[in-house]
Amino acid sequence: SSVRTPAGEIFEEKDKYIIKLELPGVEKDTIKVKATDRTLSISAERTEPKETKENLISEFRYGTWSRTFHFQNGLNRDDLKATYKDGILEVIANKAQTHTEVTVKIED
Repeated sequence: SSVRTPAGEIFEEKDKYIIKLELPGVEKDTIKVKATDRTLSISAERTEPKETKENLISEFRYGTWSRTFHFQNGLNRDDLKATYKDGILEVIANKAQTHTEVTVKIED
């Protein structure tokens, strides 16, 4: 069983990223989504049923799917939402709140 790279799409909005991955035929409970400050790693598994050994043709892909994305803006790891529907995993990752400007009070 080899590691497969699922096809993905990323949309960037002002305050969040929306990541979509094609994960056909995987069991929802095999999907693992892990995030660091700047990366999102997704893995899933599609197990091969015993009866495929007798198939005339087997073009379905089995094994582990894995993909890591890197983000320029940091991710808010505490605020991730993931849904899996019709073979598509969708992760909504809010950007980390970074303040680019700081006002310094002048002491007397």
